[in-house]
Amino acid sequence: MSYGARTSDVLTVLASQEGERLTVADIVAVLRDRAFALLVVLLGLPNCLPMPPPIPLVCGLLLLLVAIQIAAGMSAPWLPRRLLGQSIKQSDVKRAVTRAVPILRRLERWSRPRLSVFETAIGMRGMGVALLALALALIVAAPLIGQIPLGLAVCLVGLGLVERDGIVVLAGLAVGLFGVAINAGFAYAVIAGIAGLLHL
Repeated sequence: MSYGARTSDVLTVLASQEGERLTVADIVAVLRDRAFALLVVLLGLPNCLPMPPPIPLVCGLLLLLVAIQIAAGMSAPWLPRRLLGQSIKQSDVKRAVTRAVPILRRLERWSRPRLSVFETAIGMRGMGVALLALALALIVAAPLIGQIPLGLAVCLVGLGLVERDGIVVLAGLAVGLFGVAINAGFAYAVIAGIAGLLHL
């Protein structure tokens, strides 16, 4: 996979991998020298669809680790062996990629390098902090549907980093704020409901 390959091309390669399950190590091997930005896209992608536990939790934990490394200024991702062995069904990957690729290709035609502040060392560290917040929100997101806006936000941020497009990054952060607000409202409703029951 060359450096110039688009995100949609990388996802198509991943979806065509053989076997019933795709491990994190398999994914990182395909990403190669673009691992950070494309890994962000891939960790958001499964959560753009309703996914059962523990997929959002696993993606959130991996994204948390990646975000910490981006914020720390690391040049390439490091993942512990245990996490590299985690896997997802190839059928789930193919289903998500099939839905995502047409949208990504439209975005790629429109996207171009702009708002280069995100390419600076300080800008990338800031992105790491923002992704850290999205990862924490994803970990505690409402089951099945709460992760969808967060997954979309993570995908947009990652795609913006791949394409060096600050507008797409900002759009992802805006969607992320919306997703955090939805999940915060859900959490408040659950806590309020439990509190009400305890007062009975």
